[in-house]
Amino acid sequence: MAKDYSRTQRLGEQIKRDLAEMLQFEVKDPRLGLVTLNAVKVASDLGYADIYFTVMKSGMPVADAATIKETESVLNDMAGFLRSELARDMKTRITPALRFHYDVTLERGHHLTGLINKAIKEDSARQTGEQAGDEKEEK
Repeated sequence: MAKDYSRTQRLGEQIKRDLAEMLQFEVKDPRLGLVTLNAVKVASDLGYADIYFTVMKSGMPVADAATIKETESVLNDMAGFLRSELARDMKTRITPALRFHYDVTLERGHHLTGLINKAIKEDSARQTGEQAGDEKEEK
C-alpha cells in the first residue's frame, strides 16, 4: 500500500515555501515580476525538481508571452544560485536540481470560464427567443 504523503511531496512543499521566501525577500532582479510558485514536483530519486510558476505584470492576471519567456529564462539562469541557497537552508543530503516551468493552468482556467460563460449567454438568448416565439403563436 502506498503512503498518503510521500517524502518527495513533503520535500516539494518545503522547497516551494523556501523558494517563495527567497524570491520575495532575497532576489532583487528587476526583470522578475510578481512570481507565484504553484507547485513543485520532485523526482523519486531526488535528482531534480520541476517548479511551476505564474507571473503577474502590471496588474494583469495573465502576463504576455514575452514576459513569461523572460521570467522563465531568468529563473532558470538563477537556478544554480537558488539551489545552493536551498542546500544551505535544508538539511538534506541531496538537493534536487531546479527546473522552472510556466504553469498554464491559470490561462486554461480563464479560457474555459470564458467558453462556459459564452455558452450560458447563447443558451439563455436562445431560450428567450424561443419563449418570445411561443408567445407570438399563442396570440
